[in-house]
Amino acid sequence: MSQKNFFTILFLLLQLHIYSQNKFYEKPPVFPECESVDENDVQACFDNQVFNLVFNNFKVPDVVSEKNYKGEVVILFEVDTEGAFRVIYVDALYAELKDEASRVFNEFPKIKPGTYNGNPTFKQYSFALKIPLVQQAIKTKDLSKDEELAELENGAKTEYDSIAAKLKPYSNKEYSSQLNIPFTHDYYSKFDRSINLVGTNSHTSSKPLMYEDVSKYYSFEAEKEALATTKSTLAGRKLWNERLVRIEGEDYWFAIDPIFDFQVGKDTEAEFSSTFNNTRGISIQGGLGKTLSFYTSVFESQGRFAEYYNQYAESIKARDEVAVIPGRGIAKRFKEDAYDYPVAEAYLSYTPVKFFNIQFGQGKNFIGDGYRSLLTSDVASPAPFLKLNTTFWKIKYTNTWMWLRDTRREAADPEGAYLSKYMATHFLSWNATKRLNIGLFESVIWAKTDNRGFDVSYLNPIIFYRAIEFETGQNAGNAVLGLSGKYKLNDNMNLYGQFILDEFSLADMTGGNKSWKNKYGYQIGFKYYEAFKVKNLMLQAEYNRVRPYTYSHNTIVLNYGHNNQSMAHLWGSNFSEFILIGRYHYNRWFGNAKVVMGERGFDFNDGVDNFSYGGDIYRNYNERPYDTGVTVGQGNRTTTFFANLQAGYLINPATNLKLFADITFRDFNPDTVNATTFKSNTVWFNLGIRTDLFNWYFDL
Repeated sequence: MSQKNFFTILFLLLQLHIYSQNKFYEKPPVFPECESVDENDVQACFDNQVFNLVFNNFKVPDVVSEKNYKGEVVILFEVDTEGAFRVIYVDALYAELKDEASRVFNEFPKIKPGTYNGNPTFKQYSFALKIPLVQQAIKTKDLSKDEELAELENGAKTEYDSIAAKLKPYSNKEYSSQLNIPFTHDYYSKFDRSINLVGTNSHTSSKPLMYEDVSKYYSFEAEKEALATTKSTLAGRKLWNERLVRIEGEDYWFAIDPIFDFQVGKDTEAEFSSTFNNTRGISIQGGLGKTLSFYTSVFESQGRFAEYYNQYAESIKARDEVAVIPGRGIAKRFKEDAYDYPVAEAYLSYTPVKFFNIQFGQGKNFIGDGYRSLLTSDVASPAPFLKLNTTFWKIKYTNTWMWLRDTRREAADPEGAYLSKYMATHFLSWNATKRLNIGLFESVIWAKTDNRGFDVSYLNPIIFYRAIEFETGQNAGNAVLGLSGKYKLNDNMNLYGQFILDEFSLADMTGGNKSWKNKYGYQIGFKYYEAFKVKNLMLQAEYNRVRPYTYSHNTIVLNYGHNNQSMAHLWGSNFSEFILIGRYHYNRWFGNAKVVMGERGFDFNDGVDNFSYGGDIYRNYNERPYDTGVTVGQGNRTTTFFANLQAGYLINPATNLKLFADITFRDFNPDTVNATTFKSNTVWFNLGIRTDLFNWYFDL
């Protein structure tokens, strides 16, 4: 072999050897600070740079520092072919630590990527960061694909156990959440003064109110602590102080409670032996993150009430059913003379930004500062709703859409189902001064027909409903306008009122002939907190007056009602009413007193006089006997006197479980007795234990 050929072969073999050695050569990613270091020290330099960036930029969350937590945050990350960092997985006890780790790595600069055989490649690493932060020597662990998968599998296998390990002590997050405060006049009276102090920028009319709105003025936590009793056993704490089931994790919480309403009583006018109510149910509420809350409750009930109440429930019965329990819903027969009435309520509450809250569910809404509302009330059954609350500056703007039903036999659709109707409302609350609040209200009701369903025109949250009603025709909807106001005389006294206008005709309003077209009503009220310097005593006086035919329509389905009940005042229209209320609580003891005096005008319906005198909103107003000379109380004039005295003990402040006893006196005295309007004079005694979550209105 020639010398030339020998060197040629030797050179080729050497090149092959060098190529085989470099073929699988890998380099780690390189920070600019590491470009000048020895090749063997590049990995250590990379590790140090990663730690320095984390150490200098990582901010331990307050919730972690406050708990004096000591532990580790294990971070699995990669550097891609562009030299960008990306977090793959973080294992930590607190969600806030996970979020902070991701934030820090997202701010890492791009560097030279790792290489494989001279080509850019992905590189995965993991390392453990000690909490509290300390200077530490770290060595990242270079992960192969199999090792990365193993890390993820190990995390997955411990995920279930880690959930239990990450549970926190229950901290009553509901008191600052987007959940609604269950609307009962008695419970709201506890914080009514706090949200009505002179100088507050609160909006109190659109109810139910949310905890996060009221908690700025009233401490529910302090109230709970003040009422807490010392109990050494779990059963004792659950009965007297706490919710039955309560769980809180990193970014969620929920609570589960039973619902009870067990009552037994005696109506002196009734032939049956006793009255009773037997309600069992469950409520579930909670929060997911900081912006989403949820609530659901299911009630299963059987009851028999005072005779006058039973008769009224049957007089407004739905088609093919025996009764509608006012404020609750359609009832079936239970045994021979009682009722079975299941009820369900639920909603989601979401606050995506500070000024805006969205609620969707089934429940009730109320607009006003009084005991009654002439705009929207909670006296009817729960209904599906969508509500938008927008709060900014000195304004709160509430848009509500509701899906209602007309359950009269005459209103059945061709398939026999109850007829659907829809209601949309705008309510603008404006704090004009630190003492004066003004509210503007408009509402429209329209019915589902063969060629019209939910009218998207009414989805516009800032349009005037009167304009749409005019464009679609008078019989296409029933729009009403309203005004509310409140003036704070001082921290302990305020005046409030409402005005409702169902039809406006200037000539008839100013003509002085008392035209039937003067369809309006008004409310004037006064509240006195800490009355006569008695702590926790609230006194209230209220006068309501609504002219005949208000809330009714010549197309009956377009009336202001749902499930054969009024969506405004319990009495419908054609009435005047004066109310006195006193509420007092001392520690867990409470007492309430209420007197209602009124005059109403009913129809005769005796076969000779079958005219509508304007009190029944479920009658066509064209069936009136005359067009002028229309006065409040016309028709079968009836006086009503209702008095109720209640006293009790709050068993559990967390669930509002109460033990109570009350006595009701009612005198109902019409000028003419007929088949639907009869004299009644009764005393009703009642004793019970109840989870107080909604208002009962027995003052018919």
